[in-house]
Amino acid sequence: MSSLSDLAINLLASVIAGLAVFTAQRAQRRRVLGKRRRFFGAYPDRTCMICAPRWAGSTTPASVSRFDVVALIEVATIIKECGSSVELASQSDQALLQNSLGDRPEFCIGGPAANARMSAHLQTFLPQVKYDKYAEVGAAVTLHIGNSSFVRRPGEVEYVLLGKITSEQFPIFVISGQTAISNSAAAKYLAANYTGLISTYGLDGRFCLLLKVVNSQAYGNRKMSLVGDYTSIAFSEADADGGPTDREEIGAAADMPPETDSR
Repeated sequence: MSSLSDLAINLLASVIAGLAVFTAQRAQRRRVLGKRRRFFGAYPDRTCMICAPRWAGSTTPASVSRFDVVALIEVATIIKECGSSVELASQSDQALLQNSLGDRPEFCIGGPAANARMSAHLQTFLPQVKYDKYAEVGAAVTLHIGNSSFVRRPGEVEYVLLGKITSEQFPIFVISGQTAISNSAAAKYLAANYTGLISTYGLDGRFCLLLKVVNSQAYGNRKMSLVGDYTSIAFSEADADGGPTDREEIGAAADMPPETDSR
């Protein structure tokens, strides 16, 4: 009889322990999901807008390159995992774009030449970020952030800006690359490293990071690293006196998310 009592007690203790572990894990998952939703501004009752760039090789505003499609899928997955719905706006949806700013979470993808809304966001919120015009410089298009310049070397080094704008009611994420490959790499970086971004900038903080993709001719968007944090410079109204002046890159801050081999 004693053995049966001991067995029953042990079984009850195991059930209680299992329920405690299950409850703790469920609570942890809910906390993680809550942080993700707040960081991206994406909640089940909200619709997030993705603004897609125009494919440079097409005259049709709604055309999107295949690597930008990869970026769109990455961002849409982030949104759906938060339980939100997605509204996709192409460059042909100007009426929608002109009547929307800060009234919903937004993910804007592409350089200013391929995405008119990105051009407006950079001028309005990130005034120290500028691109050379492709018509003037060709494939060696240069990205300028304050006093620093980053030159694209096709197939070797391509740069992309990843930022979060928080001055509106809902956050605006910008992924502005020199190429569609770099756009897709930055979208992968955002999906893989958002927890590190939360640790560094908080749930509601703004940021502006520069990433680079290397040897895309061989690896596509898979080999990527963080160049540096340009938050204070990029958002500055005035010229960034005393800012970094390296032509290629500056070292990443010690508390930034680590180098990522995107897969």
